[in-house]
Amino acid sequence: MNAVDFASLLCSRLCHDMLSPVGALNNGVELLVDETDPEMRERCLELLAESARVTANKLKFFRLAFGAAGGFGDLIDPREAQVAIEGLLTSDGKIQLGWMINQSALSKTAVKVLMNLALIAGDALVRGGRLDVGAERRGNTTEIAIRAEGPRLAVDPEIAATLNGEIEEAALTPRAAAAWLARSLSLENGGNVQVAIEDGVLVFGATLIAR
Repeated sequence: MNAVDFASLLCSRLCHDMLSPVGALNNGVELLVDETDPEMRERCLELLAESARVTANKLKFFRLAFGAAGGFGDLIDPREAQVAIEGLLTSDGKIQLGWMINQSALSKTAVKVLMNLALIAGDALVRGGRLDVGAERRGNTTEIAIRAEGPRLAVDPEIAATLNGEIEEAALTPRAAAAWLARSLSLENGGNVQVAIEDGVLVFGATLIAR
């Protein structure tokens, strides 16, 4: 897949994900303009504040997972990823995050792989649950592990097939953009992505080798 095709997929995915909170902001403003009851105006302001928070959290996550955030160096503090994941996936209390990364720095590429896999795993926890995120650097190799467990686990077959390299690139849809990016970055860095789903537990493993 060339860069333009992937950019198109990614833009479609981002627009889809941003439509709901931005639309809620627009609706809230329209209601606020026409509303005269003080109690209802206060409620509108609360809804606007919540929609603005969700929008900001999504943008922070996407900037780090898909963009060039983190400065100009090759390494990034994984705590930035932790904050972004917490803001996007755990702020409503439905998902509990277990953060098992003690490294003071990871490569930007490793952080992108980690965040995209965490996004996929979080989306699979449709009724909430627990998301464990771990990563470790050993010499020139970075190992990433993501585990999701909840009362209902729903993994899109296209996403699983994309991570496993079992789907033609021409057939990819925007919902598989994160999976394609995670797998591509791992392969480009001498590693791979593995997927395991068993007894209501989803596990992703990824390796990257610095060159």
